[in-house]
Amino acid sequence: MDYDPTQITYAELLDVFWQSHSPQSRPYSRQYMAAVFYHNDEQKELAFASRDRVAAELGEPIFTEVLPAGAFYLAEDYHQKYNLQRNRGYYDELSLVYPQMKDLVNSTAAARLNGYLAGHGTREQLEAEIGQLGLSPDLRERLARRFGATLPPEGEQCAVSLD
Repeated sequence: MDYDPTQITYAELLDVFWQSHSPQSRPYSRQYMAAVFYHNDEQKELAFASRDRVAAELGEPIFTEVLPAGAFYLAEDYHQKYNLQRNRGYYDELSLVYPQMKDLVNSTAAARLNGYLAGHGTREQLEAEIGQLGLSPDLRERLARRFGATLPPEGEQCAVSLD
C-alpha cells in the first residue's frame, strides 16, 4: 500500500490499522509480526500514543510493535494476493490481464478483489466498484451473489474507477 497523506492522515491510517487486526495476538515469527512503522518524530509520537490508547481500551498486553521505517521487501509471490490465489477462477481471470506477478501485486483492482474474497468490504462498496474489477460477467455475478449485491444494468458505469 502506498501512503498518500492528501487522501488520509497518518492518525486516520493508524485507526484503520488498529481496527484491522488483533494487536494482542503473539506473532508466529518475526516475519509474521504486526508492526506500525513511522518515518519521523511526529509519526512516532502518534504511533506510540495510538498503541497506548488501544492497550488501555483492551486491558491486555499489545504485541504489535512500533518501529522506525527501514528497508521494505515484498513478500514472496505465493504470499501475494493470498485470497485471490486461493480462488482460482478469479485469479486465473485476472492473470490474463496481469500476466506478470509484479503487475498483479501493484493492481488496485486485484487488491480490492483480494479484500472482497477475504470477506472485507460492504455490499454498497462492491456495488459501486464491481464493474471496475476486471471480471467477466459470470465472475461479477458470482461475486455479487456472495455479498447479496445488485449488479448495475449492462453497460452502466460504476461509481468509481480503479487502476
